[in-house]
Amino acid sequence: MSWKDTAEPVLVRMPAVRKPDRHIPFKRKLAWTAGVLVLYFFLTNVMLFGLDITRDQAVFGRFSSILASGQGSVLQLGIGPIVTASIVLQLLGGANLLGLDTQNDPRDQILYQGLQKLLVLVMICLTGLPMVFAGNFLPVDTQVAQSLGVGIAGVQWLIFAQMFLGGVLILFMDEVISKWGVGSGIGLFIVAGISQRLVGGLLTHPAIGGQQYGIILTWIRMATGAVPIGPVFSSDGLQALLFTQGHLLQLFTTLLIFAIVVYAESVRVEIPLSNARVKGARGRFPVKLIYASVLPMIFVRAIQANIQFLGRILRAQLQSLPAWLGVYANGRPVGGLFYYLAPIHSPRDWMWFLGGATQPVWKVLLRMGIDLTFMISGGAIFAVFWVETADMGPESTAQQIHSSGMQIPGFRQNVGVIEKVLERYIPQVTVLGGALVGLLAVMANMLGTIGGVGGTSLLLTVSITYKLYEEIAEEQLMEMHPMMRQLFG
Repeated sequence: MSWKDTAEPVLVRMPAVRKPDRHIPFKRKLAWTAGVLVLYFFLTNVMLFGLDITRDQAVFGRFSSILASGQGSVLQLGIGPIVTASIVLQLLGGANLLGLDTQNDPRDQILYQGLQKLLVLVMICLTGLPMVFAGNFLPVDTQVAQSLGVGIAGVQWLIFAQMFLGGVLILFMDEVISKWGVGSGIGLFIVAGISQRLVGGLLTHPAIGGQQYGIILTWIRMATGAVPIGPVFSSDGLQALLFTQGHLLQLFTTLLIFAIVVYAESVRVEIPLSNARVKGARGRFPVKLIYASVLPMIFVRAIQANIQFLGRILRAQLQSLPAWLGVYANGRPVGGLFYYLAPIHSPRDWMWFLGGATQPVWKVLLRMGIDLTFMISGGAIFAVFWVETADMGPESTAQQIHSSGMQIPGFRQNVGVIEKVLERYIPQVTVLGGALVGLLAVMANMLGTIGGVGGTSLLLTVSITYKLYEEIAEEQLMEMHPMMRQLFG
């Protein structure tokens, strides 16, 4: 008896959002998407009952925007468990340990979806339990414990129950958008959180809860003389304009990343196609430079976030962490293995004249080298995994093209022939695009971005927004021409 027969009774009974049994009008899809997005913003503002909100709850730190985490809210875990479960499934699927044919076997498709949900629940527990009980990352409000009469441990279990509920909610919210809305729920939540920080970086004000003035308001204050910057062409003046006050470098980096990603999305190799049954019907299959999209970057950053989270747990549990493993100051690693594995987040991490980089030059350069290597190689590796598991590889794509009745002009109408043509482009473009995205993410972090959202977050926002725009345009086209929906399925 295989593991599939043993686990099938559990996996097929995992709760799931019902698929629509007929075509959903575009306006209704937008309504579902907007409704889930409003619910997401609402839940990020529902604070955990029993949590001491006067103390810092930045568990994931600067990774929180990538994980769509609402710090101190019921969505404290964000999409972290979903991403981690996807990583585990991709590794198992890439090593062919699951034995599931999700492309052709309906039973295996159901088992895969059930297994993914089960793993998400496991990851919610594996992430949430240490967060509440191991490292005191989510401190308990002692007054709540006294008033309820359940003690500190009782309130901790109450906090974990709320986080577990939030993790389950975000899992099904993602499924609702995937089946009834437009785009992907995970992508939408990431864009929502990061866009909020981008707007805050431009317009925030201390009077409305901002820690400092936004870039636009800072420029106004500099123009009116409220912020002295000295002579513009002096070293102090240029430093104030570029880094400490005007943040011109952050603005330039943000706009440059926007331009590069939009351009990279338009760079493609187009393989001509023709319909074997309908004479004159032609098309093209585009192999984009960023073929695997930017989403595999979430996996790379999630691994880094989990490594840093592990370091904080070890530091909290052990009386004295070995110096070779990690040395911490103000909650951040400043030496040891966890320091070198920590990514570069901002210019202050490596620009000595800004006063942030206090380490010797060779240590900072080694950390930068490890970050670059990790992101570039990780981006390429996870891009390959993503393409294979998302049925975007040469074999799966050739099957899809063949089943639609299309063929490549000048070649025989055969799946193997189409696959050989696609193998000339897809593997190479996948690796190149993944490595390019990793490089862009590190460079954006090094130069800084508006609102401190981070290079990976910015890349994700631009890429997801661009794909969402393409999907909306396609939905509108299908709505205007119903015959096209029948033709393309």
